[in-house]
Amino acid sequence: MKQTVKASVFEDLFSNKEYLLQLYQALHPEDTTVLESDLEYVTLQQVMANNPYNDLGFKVGSRLMILVEAQSTWTENIIVRCIMYLAQTWKDYFISSKQSVYASTKLEFPEPELYVLYTGSKTISKTEISLSEEFFAGKPIAIDAKVKVLITGKNNDIITQYVLFTKVIDEQRNLYKNNTQTAITETIRICKDKNILKEYLENHEKEVIDIMVTLYSQEEVLRDYVTSEKFTSEVKGIVELSQELGRSFADTVSYVAKKCNVSKDIAERKVNSFWN
Repeated sequence: MKQTVKASVFEDLFSNKEYLLQLYQALHPEDTTVLESDLEYVTLQQVMANNPYNDLGFKVGSRLMILVEAQSTWTENIIVRCIMYLAQTWKDYFISSKQSVYASTKLEFPEPELYVLYTGSKTISKTEISLSEEFFAGKPIAIDAKVKVLITGKNNDIITQYVLFTKVIDEQRNLYKNNTQTAITETIRICKDKNILKEYLENHEKEVIDIMVTLYSQEEVLRDYVTSEKFTSEVKGIVELSQELGRSFADTVSYVAKKCNVSKDIAERKVNSFWN
């Protein structure tokens, strides 16, 4: 239930190297010689649980690209998440390339590029965020990281189309709150009519419908659960015990998110309703 419709379509879309290449070309239009065969997927280990993000890693020549999607809640903590991914990915790379950080030979590894694709409703004006600026008032620090913020793309590229697709999903879900099938079919129809991921939707329409139906159903189950007396009772009990034990608000939120298998946002709102 951690996945969302947008997340799963994101995963399915970019699991196809044709569209992954388009993504790379949108980020590096100057590199016109790269082929699909030059793209190598990188497995991003789950470094955090119960998150609202979508994660993609791939290598192109000497570049290591890490892109995460923030769908609903904007948070500068995404920088830390990217750093954690990068550290784990480098570790895996050293193992696979049989290099040792303890050897005297200088290590060779791909140059990192970090991106966050924001598809939520909040207005974000920043095009780049950094660890130093966001957490340490711009002071020089031992390790800094810069993450490029993508709100949209250019010239109807794959980034622009994906962001527009997410907007259409949101619009149709609001229009057809009680009719999942209509919301799905209208989303696909509108996107095809407006040339938004048209080729992908035409070639993978059945898969997309299956993804959306399955995840809509999962979201409905989750929505029913988080509004249920059972969930309310569980969280209330956890909060009472946490306060008796002196557990912090943040730790309680993390515990609720993990135990109840809900996002940090949902857990925080519910815990806050009982926190004195």
